[in-house]
Amino acid sequence: MILGTGIDLVEVERIRASFEKFGERFLRRILRPDEIAYCLSHKDPAPFLAARFSAKEAISKAFGTGIGSQLGWLDMEVGREPSGKPFVILHGDGLKRLEERGGRIVHLSLSHTASHASAMAILES
Repeated sequence: MILGTGIDLVEVERIRASFEKFGERFLRRILRPDEIAYCLSHKDPAPFLAARFSAKEAISKAFGTGIGSQLGWLDMEVGREPSGKPFVILHGDGLKRLEERGGRIVHLSLSHTASHASAMAILES
């Protein structure tokens, strides 16, 4: 059963500007170490950073909390299967929210172009 859905769209240039202005501080605020390493492994990390930013916004919407006191940026992580398929890893309050909602899995789809990144998340029991 679907318990919640979330969708988000972000402009890549907005995320690029934050990364250029705040650098590592920005990355450590929104991403976990493996996410940072993956994004920075690309020639242009901005679309990949934007996709993960959008993913976390979409996941928080699927939980019905948004990003804030109940669910923080680092409570969620985007992993990748060998095929490239993204998946969600929950930590801390993310695991707590999953249990409270009676959820079993969060499905995730990402997309990005040079100008925009989007994500859709579905919380399923």
